[in-house]
Amino acid sequence: MSRFAQLHILTSYPPSNLNRDDTGRPKTALMGDALRLRISSQSQKRAWRTSDIFESALAGHIGTRTKDIGKQIHADLIAAGVADKPAREWARQIAGQFGKLKSDKKSDKDEDLQIEQLAHFGPEEIASINELASACAARNAGPTDDELKLLRLPRKAADIAMFGRMLADSPAYNVEAAVQVAHAITVHKSAVEDDYFSAVDDLNDGQSDRGAAHIGERSFGAGLFYIYVCIDRELLKENLGGDEALTGKAIEALVHAVTKVSPTGMQNSHASRAYASYVLVEKGDQQPRSLAQSFLKPVQPRNDGDMLTLAVKALEQRRENFDKVYGACSDAHYAINVETGEGTLDALVQFVRS
Repeated sequence: MSRFAQLHILTSYPPSNLNRDDTGRPKTALMGDALRLRISSQSQKRAWRTSDIFESALAGHIGTRTKDIGKQIHADLIAAGVADKPAREWARQIAGQFGKLKSDKKSDKDEDLQIEQLAHFGPEEIASINELASACAARNAGPTDDELKLLRLPRKAADIAMFGRMLADSPAYNVEAAVQVAHAITVHKSAVEDDYFSAVDDLNDGQSDRGAAHIGERSFGAGLFYIYVCIDRELLKENLGGDEALTGKAIEALVHAVTKVSPTGMQNSHASRAYASYVLVEKGDQQPRSLAQSFLKPVQPRNDGDMLTLAVKALEQRRENFDKVYGACSDAHYAINVETGEGTLDALVQFVRS
């Protein structure tokens, strides 16, 4: 099995605001002296791991990322008939194994049941937590020190195996990500535009007031994005406890997600859902490298080609040039191209899995 599989993806998004900055505007990046639209890797990974594709393909093998595990434990204990005070104390003891508790005192927001940072729980850990809570409720007594040893390296959570996890207070149980995801950038110069809009009151008959009931402004942008994903297939298999079948299912779900799932930002306002227009996959044991430098010079439509055609040409030329200079940078490659109708997604999936 080739260790690395690298995906070079071109996806065109119409006017959208898939990933906002702190001012509500689409995120950007300066590259090659030109401003580009940007979608963060965090935004993409969140969309993929919470997608219907992951849910259906990896049911039972997806982790839970939360600060509120203590609240859930407390609620389960209360439902089992445990009084609030012991239920709260036992829930704090259990949740505290996964991170420092946010507060020592009970509050209206139950901050004493929250951990300070998000923790990613594997299915095995969730099952152990639920079993311990049930045992405590049944005997009406708190957890023992041995029972509180709930942390373990998750081997059944495909999303944790792919994207990793960090537990600052318990680094021995960290998981190194087997899938690296770059921030997506437009292959061309892009601008953030502003949309001025108004809303009309349906009960306003216009006799005394013809004005809008609400006016506002939102930002958007459009572009052809380059997305780079690198899969360390050996590490993924190791993270999944050597389970070949689950490793294959995880890779298949990931390829389907990265080619078909869009980030969720402002989708109701823009319906900016898109499938990838072009995907190039490279396999081999060689050191991975991105092809982002294909677009240091922003792509501009010309008489000899449209934006997508020229972007594909730039990618393929850069791959060939890397091979000429460094020797073969991969053992094999496969591509699908919606513009020309070449290749199939099923064949692409099998190429990455095999």
